[in-house]
Amino acid sequence: MSDSPFIRIHNLKKHFEMGGTTVRALDGVDIDIPAGSFTVVMGPSGSGKSTLLYLLGGLDRPSEGEIEVNGQRLDAMDENQLALFRRKTVGFIFQSFNLIQSMTAQQNVAFPMQFAGVPGKQRESRSLELLERVGLADRSQHKPNELSGGQQQRVAIARSLVNEPALILADEPTGNLDTTSGGSVMQVLSELHQAGRTVLVVTHDPRMTHFASHKIFLLDGQIVSEAEYRSASLE
Repeated sequence: MSDSPFIRIHNLKKHFEMGGTTVRALDGVDIDIPAGSFTVVMGPSGSGKSTLLYLLGGLDRPSEGEIEVNGQRLDAMDENQLALFRRKTVGFIFQSFNLIQSMTAQQNVAFPMQFAGVPGKQRESRSLELLERVGLADRSQHKPNELSGGQQQRVAIARSLVNEPALILADEPTGNLDTTSGGSVMQVLSELHQAGRTVLVVTHDPRMTHFASHKIFLLDGQIVSEAEYRSASLE
């Protein structure tokens, strides 16, 4: 690991207008995250945690401040550069899985590789290999409605890995899952971290902190200490 952080965020702000009011989703956030870390971002609904994830993934733009990921300044990029950054650097995992219902698990995993110009045979072997990595090789020909929620989320994790991203961003990955399925998804994310990926998870699920090397607590768009977060949660 190099000395410079893999993610560097300075004075990050995201404000938007809603019904004549300015909502300060993020209000001057500073974060350094090392490469190869497992960072868990905790916060109640409306705390700014999903906004932070979308900004880090190049899906949204800040109102102010700097975001640097692996030496690349996202706030200085145009739309084409951001699209390339997302394709090459980031793997996204969403709460709602975002699988295509008419496709098998294998086809869902292989689908993003079409846009990267990967030949058919290679897409086929790579998607099977990734499903095997998340323990679903035997479900490769099942469609999403034939899979449990936990299995669908593991398909989504496999899909997020197709371009060997350096950064995995997960938005409430256990939010729609029962306790057991959520636990298996956490285990897969932990294994990816142990294999050297930088993983950042936004969650309400306190169990996720057991896997974390770094924890960030957000309240009202600002980073707070764990003690402040806990006391606010009890009020």
